[in-house]
Amino acid sequence: MQSRQASYPLSEPLPSQRLYATSKRAFDLVVGLVSLGLLWPLIVAIAIWIRLDSAGSPFFRQQRIGRDAKPFMMTKFRTMTLDNDDSAHRDFMARHVQGESESRENEEGDAVFLLEDDRITRVGKFLRRTSLDELPNLMNVLAGSMSVVGPRPPIPYEVEHYDDTAMRRLGVKPGMTGYAQIRGRGSLTFDDMVRYDLEYIEERSFWTDMKVLVATIPAVLLRRGV
Repeated sequence: MQSRQASYPLSEPLPSQRLYATSKRAFDLVVGLVSLGLLWPLIVAIAIWIRLDSAGSPFFRQQRIGRDAKPFMMTKFRTMTLDNDDSAHRDFMARHVQGESESRENEEGDAVFLLEDDRITRVGKFLRRTSLDELPNLMNVLAGSMSVVGPRPPIPYEVEHYDDTAMRRLGVKPGMTGYAQIRGRGSLTFDDMVRYDLEYIEERSFWTDMKVLVATIPAVLLRRGV
């Protein structure tokens, strides 16, 4: 299915942003290379664990929507069974974007706007709670389709329900973490997520990215909004 395309340019960098764009790419390359260099034993161990737990490749590639509404293939660790039906998630995302989804209580007793999905494997539940399923995103960072910091890249059928305000979050390169991830993740309504992403776009700078990266560590360890 074709994703919704913007009818206007989403990203028009100001002269003051061009230096930031260059430094951000250098930052992404350094973080990506160092992280993969340090974490490759963990990545290999997780891949083996997934393969032992369920049939299929330990990695999962899915089309996502990136900067200026252009699609790309994002790589993650596989957290679901193979050949599953995504209709329930499609319906959930349509309701969530339109503000009609209902929150539920997670294992920590927090209210979250996340689908309780029986397609997720035992290992997958752990990987999602700890955000370890996103480690292979580092390959997208090195390839240039993602950044370390930025709005999370949506699935095409999510973008089909975006209004012009939500489309603005596609004006920058998507990231592994961002304002929405350190301020609530799944506990946020869709409107809150968009508000935080647009706030990041307005405030983005090298130091902003550094602060988001540092703040991601306690957010992940405390498992906020998962």
